Amino acid sequence: MTDPCPPAAPGRCPWGELHPLLTAYHDEEWGVPLTDDRRLFEFIVLEGAQAGLSWLTILKKRPGYRRAFHDFDPQAVARMGEEDVERLIQNSAIIRNRRKIAGTLTNARAFLAVQERFGSFARYLWDFCGGIPRQNSWERPEDVPPLTPEAERLSADLKRRGFVFVGATVCYSHMQAVGMVNDHLVSCFRHAAVAALGKNPPL
Repeated sequence: MTDPCPPAAPGRCPWGELHPLLTAYHDEEWGVPLTDDRRLFEFIVLEGAQAGLSWLTILKKRPGYRRAFHDFDPQAVARMGEEDVERLIQNSAIIRNRRKIAGTLTNARAFLAVQERFGSFARYLWDFCGGIPRQNSWERPEDVPPLTPEAERLSADLKRRGFVFVGATVCYSHMQAVGMVNDHLVSCFRHAAVAALGKNPPL
């Protein structure tokens, strides 16, 4: 017998309802505190590729990026060279932008330098929010800022260390993605879950 009163669908941030890939990303990844350097490098690559494009476009090409860039192994990517850039420009599974492809190699080398200097990229990154995720309480999508002073400081420092495609808005997107801030709306079912994950410092 069919249940006459099926349970209501969970409330989500509106962007998480726009496509199944966005829903999965919203429900499973966005805002979860990350300390794994390989995953952090993945988001640096993908967010740099997104510049001027939609996040959905990048999610659709994520498998292609994994294949093209050695499953986001920064050491392997750092060893890639101009021949690889020329080859990848012909690869329709990723964004075929020479500057973005070459920038991924540049960022891999800068990433390794940060690891060597700080012991891990995660230790370096999380220092920009004091090691504890910021818990926000936004009620409307328009309340969520495009960047913050912390993102501006992170952007400036990354650029100083040789990273490219790391403007302040890109950096804030990175901070949101890897759980340095909880920007789920308070009406979203993930807000409380992500807040619970952030109660203990991730490092």
